[in-house]
Amino acid sequence: MHFNFSLKSVPYALFALLAITLSSACTNASGPSEEVIEYARSATPNNPETAEIYQRSCMACHSSGTSDAPLTGDHTAWQTRMEKGMDTLLNNVVSGMGGMPPYGLCMDCNAAEFQALITFMATPAKL
Repeated sequence: MHFNFSLKSVPYALFALLAITLSSACTNASGPSEEVIEYARSATPNNPETAEIYQRSCMACHSSGTSDAPLTGDHTAWQTRMEKGMDTLLNNVVSGMGGMPPYGLCMDCNAAEFQALITFMATPAKL
């Protein structure tokens, strides 16, 4: 077997490698199930005050997963975050993290309200 290799084929090889890498990155088979996605779209906290804050400050991202926000009820996505501890999660909310701005769009929330919101979103979906 003889391979005909030249420097002219390097860009094509790099392009093929990039295409394969992007293709595999875009087909994440370990994402949330359709049931969890549907749950996240409609879930609302039972507490009316928490529900009001969730709807105005959290739901836009956590019900659709935009900005890499973990979906409400996606136990797998929240588990690693919860393992860091509530204090770390509260600090992340106050400081902002990833696509989430500081205070997660709730400038008037206190620590107890943030904790209630995090607990609600991290609770596994009721399917």
